[in-house]
Amino acid sequence: MTKQRVGVLFGGCSGEHEVSIASAQAIAAALTRGQNQNTYTVSPVYIQKNGVWQFGEAAAQVLQTGQPLDCDAEVQTASQRLPDPTALDAIDIWFPVLHGPNGEDGTIQGLLMLLQVPFVGSGVLGSALGMDKLAMKMAFQQAGLPQVKYLAVTRAEVWSNPCVFPALCDRIEAELGYPCFVKPANLGSSVGIAKARSRSELEAALDNAASYDRRIIVEAGVTAREVECAVLGNDAPKASVVGEIVFGSDFYDYETKYTSGRADLIIPAALPEAVSRQIQEMAIAAFQAVDAAGISRVDFFYVEATGQVLINEINTMPGFTATSMYPLLWQASGVSFESLVDQLVQLGLERTARSRA
Repeated sequence: MTKQRVGVLFGGCSGEHEVSIASAQAIAAALTRGQNQNTYTVSPVYIQKNGVWQFGEAAAQVLQTGQPLDCDAEVQTASQRLPDPTALDAIDIWFPVLHGPNGEDGTIQGLLMLLQVPFVGSGVLGSALGMDKLAMKMAFQQAGLPQVKYLAVTRAEVWSNPCVFPALCDRIEAELGYPCFVKPANLGSSVGIAKARSRSELEAALDNAASYDRRIIVEAGVTAREVECAVLGNDAPKASVVGEIVFGSDFYDYETKYTSGRADLIIPAALPEAVSRQIQEMAIAAFQAVDAAGISRVDFFYVEATGQVLINEINTMPGFTATSMYPLLWQASGVSFESLVDQLVQLGLERTARSRA
């Protein structure tokens, strides 16, 4: 039987470059273990931080060492960023493992769709909605999914004249109060997020978030347990068991998320059966609300005092590192890492076949 060549696309022009490499290492390893080694061949494709695509030995080196390539030379032309497009022809299906902007937001997905090649995961719409927290919140609202109170803010309001910015802070204090969370709308992995407990912290958090994105979301703080559910599928998605994140830091920031030992993942979460079932149903509803495909992890707040479940966000390309919740949730649901990766590839092929029918 001829093996299918999977193009594992990783790296990228975002602050989550190193996380992408770690995820790609785990996925590539799973594609070459067990039954998968008889089905797939991995073709690593690495995008440097300066946007240059690397194929062959250079990409394989990064995948093996886990270390990004240096970006010494300045890149000015498109031909320098994609030096050898003929290498693309040998790939049967693409597995984008890009986190954050320029990869998880529909940009790479749009390119792959223009090339008319199969790929794993959501298309342009699902990826874009899953990346932009403000657009995501609007989609959730239309789907009737309960969520925390929030306000939309623009960089122009933050970096404005001395009259506009104080009025903005006054409005946030009046409508949301403290504590509140300030987040760039289009970054993942908790990058640029800050918890504000006072006016001075709010001002600093808004200024910091504006340095990352021109669109910002400010959310009311809530005393709740943080729980997550994984979704797998296309038109008939399935939900995993529910897991819980327990951590000692003030909130689940980037360092806590990707430092071993800083957070505990409890799978399955100790929740009433009815609450777990509600979370699973809401996870599938969120998946469908943004038109996701293949893979997603949906995050929730469980307000134990009232029994209320609030949706936080959906991640259409969750991490696949050793500490990542998505593969661990499916492992607890009876799906091994190797089987999970295989199913994702097959779902990508299925979706492409149906779209061409």
